[in-house]
Amino acid sequence: MNLVTIRPGSDADGPRCADLIRGVFAEYPGCLFVPDEFPELEALATHFESREGRLWVAEAGGKLVGCVGIDRAPFTDGMELHKLYVAGNARRQGLAGRLYALAEAFARERGAPFLELWTDTRFTDAHRFYERLGFARLIGRRALDDASDSYEFHYRKRLG
Repeated sequence: MNLVTIRPGSDADGPRCADLIRGVFAEYPGCLFVPDEFPELEALATHFESREGRLWVAEAGGKLVGCVGIDRAPFTDGMELHKLYVAGNARRQGLAGRLYALAEAFARERGAPFLELWTDTRFTDAHRFYERLGFARLIGRRALDDASDSYEFHYRKRLG
């Protein structure tokens, strides 16, 4: 893997984030990437900024190999982690941890008492990653009305 650089994301990164997410989804049977289910990718940085958040992307060798977004959690004073994805060939090198650290620092700077996320029940490696970071899985799961018939687990980490 080439040198990885992380920078603030822009709306122009949306199509490359879509390609990254499509590639990750392809690793899981029945997990389909349907562009209409991700309208925020049309203007991804603006999407997060409009919700008091931020987007970061990671690049290596001219390719986008990672991304993460964060914004205000709905109806709470916490923040929510979104779209933490790393390309297969860039994994197990600490990149997900570096991206996550930016998001957590952002949440702490804003005084968020907790960080939460929702993750597909099929993403078992991600579950282990979040649990190592101190996230606890909350009771239950939610169904998404999507082409993949997805269900998600809810995780939360106290920051204060």
